[in-house]
Amino acid sequence: MSVRARLRATVPAPLSAPGAAPPEITGQPGRRLVVQRSDEVVVAQALDDDFHARPGPAVRFPAPWPRGRGAFAVAPDAGLAVFAGVHAVRAVEPSGATRWEVRHGCWSGTCPETHLSYEEYADLPDHRYPDGGSAGFSADGTLVWAHVRGPLADGAALPGAVDEWLLLDAVDGRVRARVDSRSAAVGSFHLAHPTDPGQMGLSIGEGQDGAPLRWGRWDGQALEVAYLEDDLCLLSVSPSGDRLMTVSHDQDSLAVRDSRGAVAEGGEWDAASTVPRHPDAPPPSDDEDEDDEAPVYWDWAGGFVDETTLIVSTVESDEDWGRDRHWFVDTTTPAAVRPVVYPSPVAGEPMALGGGCWSTLSESRDSVRVWDAPTPRG
Repeated sequence: MSVRARLRATVPAPLSAPGAAPPEITGQPGRRLVVQRSDEVVVAQALDDDFHARPGPAVRFPAPWPRGRGAFAVAPDAGLAVFAGVHAVRAVEPSGATRWEVRHGCWSGTCPETHLSYEEYADLPDHRYPDGGSAGFSADGTLVWAHVRGPLADGAALPGAVDEWLLLDAVDGRVRARVDSRSAAVGSFHLAHPTDPGQMGLSIGEGQDGAPLRWGRWDGQALEVAYLEDDLCLLSVSPSGDRLMTVSHDQDSLAVRDSRGAVAEGGEWDAASTVPRHPDAPPPSDDEDEDDEAPVYWDWAGGFVDETTLIVSTVESDEDWGRDRHWFVDTTTPAAVRPVVYPSPVAGEPMALGGGCWSTLSESRDSVRVWDAPTPRG
């Protein structure tokens, strides 16, 4: 039985600049933003509970370097943006003023330099396609968690560390804690606990070498880190903060876990055995020595629509055969995986928003469409 999606809102992209990244909705119910980045600026517009723009202009943060040279995050109140770049983590106010900066080792290959500015390497060919880290705000916006290449410019290196995980004060950039992330990353991203500012997830990509997952807990004095070494990509945290949604590095297995990595009872789904082949894909070969030309596998996308329901997709494995497919997973029932049917075409993978909602891009990718399912189990 399928799940019929209902269009709840269409949120226009706040930017029309050529080459801008697609817009996305961030934050928790009551503190949502639609954000978008170009090479020159990050724009954030506050949304109400119906996903309409709140009164007042959008907030604009001048970007210190092009978007291909790092990641960014916007505070829940849109009062600050943090840019995790090749050589530094920089906090920028809407005026364009730098509130603080933490410089660190260079993310570009084996470059040994601790750069003073972006301009030092902006035109260097070997810095054109750097690896990178990321940053994320805590639920209340008071802390910034940052994954950086070590060592820090103004402090002693952590012995044996390649990458470091920092906990920073959002007001002044003071380093409140730092640990060895036990990784050598190509990229990463953060996912905050929805209510506890002292908890944060860090999903790390090491290319073909793996996908380590970290979960941090800060009690105000010490940072405790759970090191999950099972090659897992963290995609979502449940509204309660008690459950994590992960997809394996090889994209075969979708799971719901606790923050220590344990899989919930009945909370794991193998793509090949739970998702039907795309209807337009060729049938599998009878020759056991031949590889399947149309394997089904999960995307690194989706999340918790509510505490027990996931929105997931198989867009990457479907792209050669026709329409993209999204799926509802009800974690409380054995027949868990059901196809989602939309009243109009959508683009790409879904993003869970909580509160019973999720989003997709419009087919033209110039707006975000917000969906719900009035009877998701019917």
